[in-house]
Amino acid sequence: MSHPPHIPSDLGSCVRRALSEDIGTGDLTAELLPPDEVSSATIISREQAVVCGIPWVNEVYRQLDHDMICRWKCSDGDSIEPGQTLCTITGITRIILTGERTALNFLQLLSATATVTREYVALIAGTGAKLLDTRKTIPGLRSAQKYAVACGGGTNHRMGLYDAILIKENHIAAAGGISAAIHTAKKLNRSVEVEVEDLDQLSEAITAGAEKVLLDNFDIDDINKAVALNDGRVLLEVSGGVNSKTISAIAATGVDLISVGELTKNIRAIDYSMRITY
Repeated sequence: MSHPPHIPSDLGSCVRRALSEDIGTGDLTAELLPPDEVSSATIISREQAVVCGIPWVNEVYRQLDHDMICRWKCSDGDSIEPGQTLCTITGITRIILTGERTALNFLQLLSATATVTREYVALIAGTGAKLLDTRKTIPGLRSAQKYAVACGGGTNHRMGLYDAILIKENHIAAAGGISAAIHTAKKLNRSVEVEVEDLDQLSEAITAGAEKVLLDNFDIDDINKAVALNDGRVLLEVSGGVNSKTISAIAATGVDLISVGELTKNIRAIDYSMRITY
């Protein structure tokens, strides 16, 4: 990647929590090894993937021992092949093994998100639509997974409830309707996105001044009608019912944005392994 995303500010605390839940009061098995023994280990990919999570692996070993050395042969966002050596780690053997699982957990998870994102981006290439992530993330790992989406070529939606307004069906019901919810949101001097479930609601949202409208679970015919009705007045986002089999047709309708929870929620860890090489 020519422009990797910014490293999340909570990386250190995220790694600290992960190490604490694994190590607890100490690594009992590591105590079987000589305390001063030094060795090297390699991380190898068992499958094709987009690598992501290098800063988290580095931070795992930095927190365990500042003298650990991680030498990477790739960068986040690189495409890798089966059997490829990604990294050599050198230092106290006990420390290598204590950090192994936590390091691989981060690398496998974030590479999975980056890999799926890259696949989806390829499916909508040339359409003009952007691929967005969602808030459907693994608790405690949102910033890390959104970093991975960016590494895979996707675009981050809002980070959380605090940095953008997205008026959904329950907000609409509680606020007394779409127009009422939008008018109240406008008083906060923020960009407003509203979720709609049919074309009548889309018309109301546009008239009320929404800058962006999310078409929730629209079928292809209705998405095409929504694009025609909108006629470029607001940004249109599609969500719901989006998967690898449907996304190309959705993008071809001319919508601006497509959000996919599968990027961060329904993922399979990439198969990496670590081996002591001495």
